[in-house]
Amino acid sequence: MNIILDKLSKMGIVPVIALNKPEDAAPLAKALCDGGLPCAEVTFRTDAAEEAIRIMTREYPDMLVGAGTVLTTEQVDAAVGAGAKFIVSPGLNPRIVKYCVEKGILILPGCTNPSDIEQAIECGLDAVKFFPAEASGGLNMIKAMAAPYNKIKFMPTGGINEKNLNSYLDYNRIIACGGSWMVNSDLISNGEFDRITELTKEAVSKMLEFKIEHVGFNMNSEAEADELADVFDTMLGFKKKVGTGSIFAGTGLELLKSPFLGTNGHIAIRTNYIDRAVFHLNLRGFEFNMDTARYDDKGNLKTIYLKDEFGGFALHLFQK
Repeated sequence: MNIILDKLSKMGIVPVIALNKPEDAAPLAKALCDGGLPCAEVTFRTDAAEEAIRIMTREYPDMLVGAGTVLTTEQVDAAVGAGAKFIVSPGLNPRIVKYCVEKGILILPGCTNPSDIEQAIECGLDAVKFFPAEASGGLNMIKAMAAPYNKIKFMPTGGINEKNLNSYLDYNRIIACGGSWMVNSDLISNGEFDRITELTKEAVSKMLEFKIEHVGFNMNSEAEADELADVFDTMLGFKKKVGTGSIFAGTGLELLKSPFLGTNGHIAIRTNYIDRAVFHLNLRGFEFNMDTARYDDKGNLKTIYLKDEFGGFALHLFQK
């Protein structure tokens, strides 16, 4: 997968922005980065777009900034010259797509029907924008179109919000969703950048949806684990379930037959999308013990431990 496309996929959400004033670019970029989404699609619907991209990429060089609503090759050149790393267009113009492909620029053209998809494939693309998503049939339409084109992936934009975000991202042919609910134009024009940071954090939390699944206790022996499991059963009615390496008391307490990671044990955290969770936690400064990574038979990450302990417990993520 293209490096930029892979990063967009792990980001999960691409804020779609229309800026009327270049001076709003820096505080908006900071708000998004502080909120956990160092990414933006700045649309060329306004005259401020080129300068806004230049400011964002200069002030926040690690931010992944692209240009949206690109309609001409001149706009492609202007956007890339300002620092844009990817191009998004509302429709598929073969001339613009070929221009980007020849220059090695990632482009996601808007496609809403099989003819568009076939043109994208002919141009050598692996992914396209699906726009306007909800008005064009939403997730059901994407699934219907994806069936005969099993290598194309989609970035739906238009009508995506915090209520339907995860229903789109649950489908494995969706790389990311474009949305503007956390960067509402009124919030930008009113200078409510703290609110944008808050909404961005909420969007990331909604996407990842971390939940404690169970707590594991390091026991010294199988007999000790079994004895404590009986105590929990007698005291709380948590039924005992014996496994290979541990004994569960109910569904929330795991008693390991011998000590494992963590001074006291571990806490298992469930998430909707483990690859995205790892990416976003890395952005927050947390590191992972790659030696603990476990994958399914298709090579998809299923579980992994963080490097550090927290209150004497190791933490591991696992895919919902």
